[in-house]
Amino acid sequence: MYITRRSMLATLAGGAAALTLRRNLNAEATLDIQKGPFVGTRKSLQGYQIPDWFRDAKFGIWSHWGPQSAVEHGDWYARNMYIQGSPQYDYHIARYGHPSKVGYKDLCPQWKAADFDPEYLMGLYKKAGAKYFVSMGVHHDNFDLWNSKYNRWNAVKIGPHKDIVGLWRKAALNRGLKFGVSEHLWISYKWFGVSHGSDAVGPLAGVPYDGTNSAYSDIYHDAGAAMWSHPKDFQWNADGIPDSWRHHWFLRMKDLVDNYQPDLLYTDGALPFESYGCGTVANLLNQSARLHGGQTQAVYSSKEPKDCAIGTCVLDIERGLANELKPAAWQTDTCIGDWHYNIDLYQKHGYKSAKTVVDLLVDIVSQNGNLLLNIPLPNSGKLDSDELQVVEGITDWMAVNSEAIYGTRPWKIYGEGPSTQRQKPGGGFNENDRAALTAADTRFTAKGSTLYAFVMGWPEKQAVVKALGSSSPQSPGKIENVDLLGYKDRVRWKQDANALTVDLPSERPSNHAIAFKVIFA
Repeated sequence: MYITRRSMLATLAGGAAALTLRRNLNAEATLDIQKGPFVGTRKSLQGYQIPDWFRDAKFGIWSHWGPQSAVEHGDWYARNMYIQGSPQYDYHIARYGHPSKVGYKDLCPQWKAADFDPEYLMGLYKKAGAKYFVSMGVHHDNFDLWNSKYNRWNAVKIGPHKDIVGLWRKAALNRGLKFGVSEHLWISYKWFGVSHGSDAVGPLAGVPYDGTNSAYSDIYHDAGAAMWSHPKDFQWNADGIPDSWRHHWFLRMKDLVDNYQPDLLYTDGALPFESYGCGTVANLLNQSARLHGGQTQAVYSSKEPKDCAIGTCVLDIERGLANELKPAAWQTDTCIGDWHYNIDLYQKHGYKSAKTVVDLLVDIVSQNGNLLLNIPLPNSGKLDSDELQVVEGITDWMAVNSEAIYGTRPWKIYGEGPSTQRQKPGGGFNENDRAALTAADTRFTAKGSTLYAFVMGWPEKQAVVKALGSSSPQSPGKIENVDLLGYKDRVRWKQDANALTVDLPSERPSNHAIAFKVIFA
C-alpha cells in the first residue's frame, strides 16, 4: 500500500492524540499550580465569579503589538508570508526576498520599538477613560514579549531588547489601571505549519521555506508541524497538537502569570488543552487569591460560550456584539484598524472614527458588556496622527459622559429604536452588520435607582424616549428629574403616557451620543 507523507503524519498525530489523552488524565496531579481555592478541573472552575472591578470598568485598551508590527503590513504576516499568492507573500517577495532565504526569524530583530514610551501612552489611555490595559503576551508567531524562561525568541533577547510586558505593567499600575495580558500561543503549532511548506508553482517550486531548518524549530516548531504546511489543512482547534507542545504551552503561561500577576488573561479561542488549560486558569485565579487575601480578583476570557456557561471565565466576542441583554458580564474585543499595524490603513484613513467607537461602547455596555479596544502601534511604538485623533475624540466624549458608563448595570431593556429591530443574532464578527446609530436610537444603563438614557445622535429639537412613558411596560413610574450630562443648566422635559420628551439646548454638550440622567420619584 502506498503511504503518503501526509497520511503518515496523520497516523503519527493520531497516536500522539491517544498519548495526549492518557497523559491528560493525570495532568492535574502533575502540573505545578499555585495552591488556592481552585484546582485544574472544569468542575472546580465553575465556582468562579466575575469580580466587580471588571463589571464596573466597562472600557479597556489593548496593545496588540509585536514583531509582526515591524513590517507594518497588517495582521497574520508571519503566517501569510508563507502562503503563495497572498498579498503579504507578494509583499514579502518584493521587499525582503523569498521565504526560503529570508524568513520570519529574520524579521523579528527588525522590531525595534525605538520610540516606545509606555508611561506617556498609558497617560493618554487613562485620560481616554480606560480602566484596564492589556498587553499582548505572545501571538501565534511564538515570540514572547516578556523575559521568557522557556523561549529564546523573546523581546528581551531579540528586537527591542526590552521587557515589553513588564514595562506596560509598570505603566498601568502607576496610573491605577488593572493590567492584563493576551495569549494567542496555543494554536501556534498548527498556525505556523505553513513555514514548513514551499511554493507550489514558479521558479522556486518545491524549495522548502526556512521553517524546515531544524536549527529554528524553537520558533517554527518541529517537523510534526509540517502536517499543516498546506493552508487548507489548518483548522482552528487542538486536534493533532502533541502533548509535548501542550505541556510547553502550560509552562510558558505559568511563567507569564507567575511573574507578571495579570488581573486578566485573554486566550484567543476556547480554553485549550483541557487539563493543561484548566490548570493554567486555576493557577491564574489562585495567584490572584494569594495577592488579595484569599479573594480571587483575576479574570480569564474565552471565546467559547460553553466554557463560560457556568463560572470559569468571561465570554469574549471578537469584533461583535451580543445584541441582547446577557445575564453575565462579557467582553467585545475589537480594533480601530488591523490587529497588527497596517501602514496602508493610516495612509488611506481607514480607522474606526471616534463616533464608531463611542457607539460600540454604549451599545456593548447597555448589553452588560465591556469594550476592549486595540490601538495598534507601528514598529516605532509611537501612535500615528490619525490614531491620536481617534483617542482624542474618545477622551473628549468620556470627559462628559463617563458617569453613565462606569459602574453601571443593564436596565430592563438595553435599547429602543430602528437599530434594535434590524439587528442580527449576536456573535463574533458582526459589528459591521449594524447600521450606524442615530438620534432615533436609544440605549440604557442604570446605577442604583438612577437611569441613564443615551440618545445616539443629536435630534433637531427634542429627544423622545418611548420606554420612559408613564404607561410603558418598562417604566418604573413617575419621573422626578431629568438632566443632560455636560449641560450646566436645567433642561425642559415632559413625561406623558407615551414617552419622555426633552427639549434640547442650542448647543450640544458633547459630540456623538448624549446622555440623560433620569431620576424617578
